[in-house]
Amino acid sequence: MNTFTLELLSATAQRNIDGVVSFVGEDASGSFGLLPGHVRSMTALLFGLARFRLNEESGEVGQGGEGTDGWQYLAVPGGLLYFVDNHLQICCRRFLVDTDFERISTLLQRQLLVEEQQLHAMKESLRRMEESILRRLWDVTRKGAAASG
Repeated sequence: MNTFTLELLSATAQRNIDGVVSFVGEDASGSFGLLPGHVRSMTALLFGLARFRLNEESGEVGQGGEGTDGWQYLAVPGGLLYFVDNHLQICCRRFLVDTDFERISTLLQRQLLVEEQQLHAMKESLRRMEESILRRLWDVTRKGAAASG
């Protein structure tokens, strides 16, 4: 059976998975699938879940053991997908792989919530910093006007 290799790359981890027989992901144009022998492709994955199926002989399983339908799930916060010569490479900030759809969906939801909270905190910090800079500029221009007048 024809297969391809899935290489996952993030800032902190790398994982090679051999024996992949199909991959389903989503980009801005919608869902798409890749099979062994597919033409060269490159796209930007959306935040969410992708899935892939392994050749039964590969023996590779994700966290949680064997899935009931043979699919393994890949959670990514967006990323770049490149497929050439039966090698699928996905570069992203981080990734999670699991055979249990419910578990990985819950983890992805938690991750999204944490990222939203961190983004909110960062925006609030930037707002306070901007406010502080504007106050200082106001003070400097006020003192400069008082000294010259």
